[in-house]
Amino acid sequence: MDEFEIIRTYFATQPVTRADVALGIGDDAALLRVPPGHELVATTDTLVAGVHFLADTDPADLGYRALAVNLSDLAAMGAEPAWATLSLTLPDVDPRWLEGFCRGFYELSREFGVQLVGGNLAHGPLNIT
Repeated sequence: MDEFEIIRTYFATQPVTRADVALGIGDDAALLRVPPGHELVATTDTLVAGVHFLADTDPADLGYRALAVNLSDLAAMGAEPAWATLSLTLPDVDPRWLEGFCRGFYELSREFGVQLVGGNLAHGPLNIT
């Protein structure tokens, strides 16, 4: 399964529900509309296997946590979350792992109305940003 198949199968499955997303997953970058009078607050955190979590951690928990650590940073800044990007470095393509990860990630994204708008996939030791 190549990068684009993984994106189509696991990450581009959620409908675009926000009117402020002009172009989301599937292109080289996202195109987002920031309302007049608002400022964009951006954050990113990296979770590394063996450092921030055990390699056998439930993938649904990792998906949830990957978004939660960033939502926490936004809350600390008094920002309202709207969009997220996700970069995954995976040691191999495991459909069950990806399904679980997406389940946890999208559970929290729906709760907060956050739209996944892009990211990156790479091959290597498990790393989530």
